Amino acid sequence: MAWNGAEYQARFDRIAAEGGDVHGEAALVRSLGPSSVLDAGCGTGRVAIELARHGIDVVGVDLDSSMLATARHLAPDIPWHLSDLAGLDLGRSFDVVVMAGNVPLFTPPGTEPALVAGVAAHVRPGGRLVAGFSLDRGYTLDDYDAHCVAAGLMPETRYATWSREPYAGGAYAVSIHRRP
Repeated sequence: MAWNGAEYQARFDRIAAEGGDVHGEAALVRSLGPSSVLDAGCGTGRVAIELARHGIDVVGVDLDSSMLATARHLAPDIPWHLSDLAGLDLGRSFDVVVMAGNVPLFTPPGTEPALVAGVAAHVRPGGRLVAGFSLDRGYTLDDYDAHCVAAGLMPETRYATWSREPYAGGAYAVSIHRRP
C-alpha cells in the first residue's frame, strides 16, 4: 500500500485544529512511565513527536518512505528508521514499544507472527508492548495474544480504547503485554 505522508498528517492536523484529541495513544504510553519508546509503524511521527515533547527518548520506524519524510520534516532530531518491522534489529531495547494505528493489519497476511516477534525483540525485561487495532479484519486477539506469548510476552491488560475504557468485546482493542 502506498501512502502520502503529507495528506495523512493533514488529516490529524485538521482534527487537532478542530479541537480533537490526537494524542490518546501517547497519553496511554506516557501513563506507563517509560524513559524510552520505540514507535513501531510510526507513520508521520504523531505519537513519537508527542512523546519526545514530554522528554521521552523515542525512536520511530516505518516501512513507508513518504510517511517518514513527513516525520523527518516535522521532527528532524528524532531518529527515524525505514524498515520492515518483521526482523527488525535496532540493536537496543525500550521500556515500551507501541504499535498505534492498526499496524498489525498492514502487514501481509501470515506475517503477523514475524511482526510481533520483530517488535517484541525490542522490549526490555519488565517492559511492555502496546498495540491497538481493529478486530474486524481477520486478525484476532487470540492470534495476537498467541504471537505475543511465542515472543516471550505475557498479557497484562486490555482496553477498548486508547483512553482506557474497559474492554468487553467489540471491534477494537488496545492490548498491553509485558516481558517478564
